[in-house]
Amino acid sequence: MPRPVDIWLASGVRTPFAKVDGPLGAFDAIELSVPVARHMVGLLNGGKPDFAVWGTVVPNLTFSNIAREVLMDAGIDATVPAFSTVMACSTSMVGAIEAAGMIDGDAYNLALVGGVDSLSRIQVGLGQQLSDWLRKFQQARSLGQKLDHLTDLHLRDVRLFIPAISNRTTGMSMGEHTEITAKEWQIGRAEQDEIALQSHRNSVAAWERGFFDDLVIPMGDVKRDTIPRKDTSLEKLARLPPSFDRTSGKGSLTAGNSSPLTDGAAAIWVASSKGLARLPSNTPRVKLVDWEIGSVDFRVEGLLMAPAFAIPRLLARHDLRYDDIHLWEIHEAFAAQVAFHLKALQDKTFLRDRAKVPRDFGPFPRERLNPTGGSTAIGHPFGATGARIISQAVKELAAMPRTSQGGQRAIVSICADDGQGSVLLLEAG
Repeated sequence: MPRPVDIWLASGVRTPFAKVDGPLGAFDAIELSVPVARHMVGLLNGGKPDFAVWGTVVPNLTFSNIAREVLMDAGIDATVPAFSTVMACSTSMVGAIEAAGMIDGDAYNLALVGGVDSLSRIQVGLGQQLSDWLRKFQQARSLGQKLDHLTDLHLRDVRLFIPAISNRTTGMSMGEHTEITAKEWQIGRAEQDEIALQSHRNSVAAWERGFFDDLVIPMGDVKRDTIPRKDTSLEKLARLPPSFDRTSGKGSLTAGNSSPLTDGAAAIWVASSKGLARLPSNTPRVKLVDWEIGSVDFRVEGLLMAPAFAIPRLLARHDLRYDDIHLWEIHEAFAAQVAFHLKALQDKTFLRDRAKVPRDFGPFPRERLNPTGGSTAIGHPFGATGARIISQAVKELAAMPRTSQGGQRAIVSICADDGQGSVLLLEAG
């Protein structure tokens, strides 16, 4: 049997993140991705990755394999294989997991992995009935057949399809689902605003001390994230009205404690030890120890609850407690979602009866959570968030001093639509 190959994640770059219809609104998903991919491959001094994985969540009829289109437009060697992936907000993290499974230490040693979404450039399509009619109309071979076919067109079928940020099964948005789960877990408005405020403070401080300088490349005239607010406060956050439950008088999710619709692209490297040798020696890198993909029945559990099931299962597999993890990067789709994840992780009944992990993991170290900011402040272009969070975590973890027991560890967690989520366990080498 061949020996397993150590898998490394090395930090990459991303565009600045900006709110929908903001300073990046003129760029589509491919245009946002190209400079990121070009910059990443330019670091290889004339070399090339062995393959590429790229993903986007919002559909577009003008391309079917965005990974290939990005590489071609970026002028990257056309012999590099590329495939696309999608898993809602976990898209580029799942791309990293897929790439890790393909790295073999022989033919495949270095993968370019990334993701993107342009929420400003959403393509509107025809409704399915109108699309079906139009296709049959075009297939008609004579004018008479076309005229006869006109009688099959009904006014009720003439409608456009506009992609919505909602779950297909339930018809509700992620925010509406999160409001329900927040009420079930008794997560109040004040706690959510505290999490959001800390996210803004941490991201602003990280920008000011130069943490993001080598993680973010300019996009046009935009040189840094435009969403983090230095001037926000609990008082300002408290004045914002509910965004998803506006009628019950109990809505707690607002524009201030929810991640905004965002444009942006991001990438990372997935490599074997041989692959790392192609990167600049100062590129932060850490080992990918293990991963877990969670999936729950969101008709029973909360839509975004899967990481609360996946994290304890992953830790139990390695006999780790919460305080054995020195860095926690938890995606902030909503501050409420972070709060109910943490509450569930510390609920022994939940762990035993629902996650099926009857263990005591100890107290959760809140001070180790998202130290350089999270999605509530930085933004959330769905397909790019995984690569953004991983790059941040890799740089943070790689800079931590080694302990007497060895390299320090990180958990990176992302919730996703459809009751799914992904979690990585990383360790400094």
